[in-house]
Amino acid sequence: MSSEFLLQLQGVNKRFGGHVVLNDVSFGVAPGEIVGLVGPNGSGKTTTINVISGLYRTDSGHITFNGQPVHHVPMHKLAHLGINRTFQVPKTFRDMTVRENIEVAAHFGQPGHAVDVRGILREIDLETQADKLAGSLTVNQQKLLDLGRALATGPKLLLVDEIGAGLNPAELGGIADLLRRLAQRGIALIVVEHLMAFLGSITSRVIVLGAGRMLFEGSLDAASRHPEVVAAFFGGEA
Repeated sequence: MSSEFLLQLQGVNKRFGGHVVLNDVSFGVAPGEIVGLVGPNGSGKTTTINVISGLYRTDSGHITFNGQPVHHVPMHKLAHLGINRTFQVPKTFRDMTVRENIEVAAHFGQPGHAVDVRGILREIDLETQADKLAGSLTVNQQKLLDLGRALATGPKLLLVDEIGAGLNPAELGGIADLLRRLAQRGIALIVVEHLMAFLGSITSRVIVLGAGRMLFEGSLDAASRHPEVVAAFFGGEA
């Protein structure tokens, strides 16, 4: 794999009991690159995010970040190194204000990282909601706050899990614009998503998983015509 990659997975495997969830997964992500991670339900997408973020440990294989092995580094320490994530169901502190959510998250970031709380609120379009309780926000605003909390830690790699689910076209467009701006700043992003039009608006490179193994890596357009990918999504022979 290229040394230009910020993140590299090499032969990553994960089991839960006798069930193989990830089987020899290998790929890399460069700084400022957005990579889509797609596949049918149960294909291993969220598990991939979970092992990268340190929520789960790999059973075998290697994950390197900035050239350093991180596959056995706990989640809170990975945030210090520059890896953070969002969740499909945002995990905000609902009884704290929007601003307080950002301020708390900032304490878990890279040592010495200066956090512009107001700038983050402006970037996620929640500046006017800063003093509202997080639990009072709309679904879209909850997702933006979850993203803002991750940004407060100063990530070099951001893992985005199903951020488009339940959003209307205008909200999706706003999220897409924000993710593109983050990539332009040099942040690498892995985006798990079912919404192909949304994914196609932010990246041309996707990794397709099926039953825990990589089926395809390349353009979204080519993936849509790949026999094994089509079989994984719709059934039938590859």
